[in-house]
Amino acid sequence: MRALLRHSLALVAGAALLGGCSTGGAPAATKGPPAGSPSAHTSHSAPKAAPAAPARPWNVHPASVAALGDSITRGFDACKPLLDCPEVSWATGTRGSVGSVASRLTKGAVWNVAETGARVRDLPAQAKSAAAHKPAMVTILIGANDACRSSTAAMTSVADFRTDFAKTLSYLHRTLPTTQVLVASVPDLQHLWSVGHGNPLAQQLWKLGLCPSMLDDPSSDTPAARSRRTAVRDRVVAYNAAMGAACAQYVRCRYDGGAVFRYAFTSGQLSTWDWFHPNPQGQHELATLLAGVASRPPQ
Repeated sequence: MRALLRHSLALVAGAALLGGCSTGGAPAATKGPPAGSPSAHTSHSAPKAAPAAPARPWNVHPASVAALGDSITRGFDACKPLLDCPEVSWATGTRGSVGSVASRLTKGAVWNVAETGARVRDLPAQAKSAAAHKPAMVTILIGANDACRSSTAAMTSVADFRTDFAKTLSYLHRTLPTTQVLVASVPDLQHLWSVGHGNPLAQQLWKLGLCPSMLDDPSSDTPAARSRRTAVRDRVVAYNAAMGAACAQYVRCRYDGGAVFRYAFTSGQLSTWDWFHPNPQGQHELATLLAGVASRPPQ
């Protein structure tokens, strides 16, 4: 009898314990607050959006401009054969029909320290010359001569190009911390070949040794010739990528995003003395393109 009573009490106690739990749920005493209560998940505020990145400092009307680069920036072969013509330079030229970047953006002083024949290894020295004037903006267009060598094997390596270009930007931003830098991409040398390779005059002029890595034997369509031209174009693309990446590290540096490289210039914009350098009209097109980049508001 007592055993039966103990068995009955055990059954009652077990039922009471089971009654405190819902199927698959937590014990009643530990359940969370009902929906709608102050501590319910539905009362939590949504995550706040990350603050917008501050605008990169950029003055669309710099007080002065200095230009670094090579023969393109010097206006070589644009006015007279085998001579610089800086008055038509896309960067700092004074001829009204060109409408240089400097003439559109500033009324201040300009300096053109670019050098015909310069390669990226010459850029640090040019930067030091420009820094002596303390310009408010520096323009850079360099790299064509690094790709235009006697052969593809002689082209400046991407690693060396990256090192010298990065050294230049580092020096400028360390020496002139408030100076902004406008970087132009290297033109598409294969497009140059495509524009002139069928022209008998261009073919004769290019035999004088203009950019042999790309322009040698311009009428050849052999696999070796196509491979050579592709190698030069690929190297220019790599140079442009290196400049864009280096520029992106500085808040006061603006790269053209490949605008010059993509520009489909025509034979009417090339010098009739070499079918390689921009003539005054070509310089005007460069100026218009890069002034557009330089005059964009801070982003």
